[in-house]
Amino acid sequence: EVQLQASRGGLVQAGGSLRLSCVASELTRDYAVAWFREAPGKEREGVSCITSGGGRALWGDAERGRLEISSDTAQNTVFLQITGLTSEDTGVYYCAHMSRRMCIPDPSRYPYWGQGTQVTVSS
Repeated sequence: EVQLQASRGGLVQAGGSLRLSCVASELTRDYAVAWFREAPGKEREGVSCITSGGGRALWGDAERGRLEISSDTAQNTVFLQITGLTSEDTGVYYCAHMSRRMCIPDPSRYPYWGQGTQVTVSS
């Protein structure tokens, strides 16, 4: 079983930046670690993903150009950097892991989840 621990999000001013981290108890040989966001009143949706092969995915047109996903495999950690924050970025962010080298924006495909961290963007 892979355990995931996401860093605290918090309250951020609109236009600011935020970096979330997700520390895994292990990163399997083949893996995908994805970030999902659950905005108020909305379903959980995929934000971004990175694989053991270095593949990356961005989901959602709004994120393009404002978002970067990276990893430090020596620390079993995946980072999500978001710049130019807007109220649309508000929500609970989750990191998730699956033992396949494939980024899929369907939450049901990920068996392991972090605890979720609240990000609130204030205007």
